[in-house]
Amino acid sequence: MIPSFFFAHGAPLLAIEKNEYTEFLNQLGQNLPRPKAIVLFSAHWEAPVQRVSKVDQYSTIYDFGGFDPALYTIQYPAKGNHEVSQEITDLFAKSGVSFNIETKRGLDHGAWVVLRLLYPNADIPVIAMSVNPLLTPMEQYKIGKALSVLRANDMMIIGSGGTVHNLRALKWADNGQVDQWALEFDNWLAHHLNTWDVESLFNYHSLAPSSEVAVPPYGNEHFIPLFYAMGAADDQQEATLLHRSFRYGNLSHSVWQFGE
Repeated sequence: MIPSFFFAHGAPLLAIEKNEYTEFLNQLGQNLPRPKAIVLFSAHWEAPVQRVSKVDQYSTIYDFGGFDPALYTIQYPAKGNHEVSQEITDLFAKSGVSFNIETKRGLDHGAWVVLRLLYPNADIPVIAMSVNPLLTPMEQYKIGKALSVLRANDMMIIGSGGTVHNLRALKWADNGQVDQWALEFDNWLAHHLNTWDVESLFNYHSLAPSSEVAVPPYGNEHFIPLFYAMGAADDQQEATLLHRSFRYGNLSHSVWQFGE
């Protein structure tokens, strides 16, 4: 059985930087089991109804602007897998999860930045998945839970986003200092993930310190992939923090493993 994971994808610059986090992801990719396929929920693909990719070959989407021109030359030519896409939609139908098939969309940077650091050869099939910020955390968790059987079939389920992600609060002149509010929120989150306290986690917005800054009202899309990945390991309910670091004062680079 392969664990599910939550990866912070940080700023797009991670794709060309060498730092503590990129080195960790490079090493982790070498140590992880090689999955049959990767099912990835990206913060950068929002949809009101769950979307499931069913493509032969992905294009690379540059869904950002104003960064180093080198970023716009990167390609991550991953392939899809129609059989796995069908297996996912069958599981959703069985669990009562509404869905639509997507046959054209490429991989956004929430997907390819992380995947390129983990598996640079782009030789593992990928099934891209949308997220829905309007659902409750419990509903997002249940979507992940519907796919938990895939882990026993050598597939890796990933949520890609960021536990602390507030672009308006970033300090681009990074001096290595971490804002106290970001640490307090992430520490609260870690405690309740480690104890699999879903009741508190589902109510993070009212219980967690500084939640309104860490997960701002104008956007929770980067936080919620955590619930999809967590739900995929509901059958084991074990959480392990593999890495945590911060950039730009408060942008979290965290990696959570769910299950074994």
